Amino acid sequence: MKKTIFMIMVVAVLISCGGGGSTEEKPKVVDITEDPVYKKGVEIVANSDCQTCHMVEEKNIGPAWRDVANKYADSANAVEYLSHKIINGGSGVWGQVPMAAHPTMSQEDAEALAKYVLLLKNK
Repeated sequence: MKKTIFMIMVVAVLISCGGGGSTEEKPKVVDITEDPVYKKGVEIVANSDCQTCHMVEEKNIGPAWRDVANKYADSANAVEYLSHKIINGGSGVWGQVPMAAHPTMSQEDAEALAKYVLLLKNK
């Protein structure tokens, strides 16, 4: 009788623990290199002088794109602001070295480039 009660208690404890399995979904890792915005940005960068001053992870002459993304990603007008800076240049936000203007870049390409940079935000 004691063995039966003991076994029932053991089974009850095991059932209440849920068997150790988790029903929570693990976050999916997203490969941004498959994103069309990313691909368009890489294409624009490859055909421009952007990499003369910028790198993704490290500050060069200008800020790292990841730093730019982290600073502006939550801003509602980030694409508009950054595309304006890309076309018209600017200074004083990231130090004393001015950003060169790119007046021949189309608004569409400047916005695509801004969206690309924003994709690089730390998750």
